[in-house]
Amino acid sequence: MAQAHMAQAHREAEALCAALPWLTTAQAEDLTRHYVSQRIDLTRQMLEATVRRAGELRREYEARYLELRGALLRRHAAWASCLLACAAGLGATVWTTAR
Repeated sequence: MAQAHMAQAHREAEALCAALPWLTTAQAEDLTRHYVSQRIDLTRQMLEATVRRAGELRREYEARYLELRGALLRRHAAWASCLLACAAGLGATVWTTAR
């Protein structure tokens, strides 16, 4: 991927130099070097920002997942408690009426 970005930057620099026919060979080479360097730095900054944001999103999603998982666990525990209480009440009622 890095080589592809480098090659693309070189192609763009060469196109720029071709549009400026009055540049000497040394000037065109200097401009190409400068353009490629700037372009690679910009690409690196963008990738670093993307990696940082991905880390932020991962932490946010993990926190939300833990929150939702806790809420689901509490909900299931509440329903299980209610079901057990109902079953105990029903069992006591049946046992009382059967005596």
